[in-house]
Amino acid sequence: MSVNYKRIAMDGFWTNNIVFTQLLALCPLMAVTDTATNGLGMGIATTAVLASSGVTVSIWRHFITHEIRIPALVLIIATLVTLVEMGMNAWMHEMYKVLGLFIPLIVTNCAILGRAEIFASRNWILPAFVDGLFMGIGFTIALVSLGAIREILGSGTLFANASLLLGPHFSFMEMTLIPDYKGFLLFVLPPGGFIALGFLIAFRRIFDKFLEKMIPGALTPKDPVLPAEVEEAAN
Repeated sequence: MSVNYKRIAMDGFWTNNIVFTQLLALCPLMAVTDTATNGLGMGIATTAVLASSGVTVSIWRHFITHEIRIPALVLIIATLVTLVEMGMNAWMHEMYKVLGLFIPLIVTNCAILGRAEIFASRNWILPAFVDGLFMGIGFTIALVSLGAIREILGSGTLFANASLLLGPHFSFMEMTLIPDYKGFLLFVLPPGGFIALGFLIAFRRIFDKFLEKMIPGALTPKDPVLPAEVEEAAN
């Protein structure tokens, strides 16, 4: 009785994307995506928390009683966020200073608590890890995409200061796409972020309709993530 990892990955990456479908985590999304580099940094941190919290919650799922599950999940997530924050402070200090308060605020990201409650607490370790990983990848793609649009329209660059914030090995990512561009201040500010996000969501829905027309059922698979017998055993 195999687990449908392809379905889990597709849900996290596209079908049930944290931003484009669930419209969650909009606060850090708007706050840190003035550049694609900042979006990538926040995405990496959030992905680390999602994947590790999925594994941890899955391991402890039989020991956490129903009455204390929410405080227990919050405690697990807060511990993991603290470890990620300390790691970024040690090895990605410049990025840590840029993201600032939004790193510890990952604890309040309802998407992380939601995946821990809905999926990790009811499934085995590997499916929980894959779910957290691809949810994080989908969230990172949303952050980087929005940050790239805002950065290009706002300043004409892409992944500016990547070598400073992420390390010298990321210098190859730094690009100036529009030389001598004076910039469009609106897209650097939060209102520009909402405008860009609206267009991204609209484009995603148009693409989904086109894909469903070309390949019926491509985005609505009928096979479950887990066989019914396995789900009952996991619960």
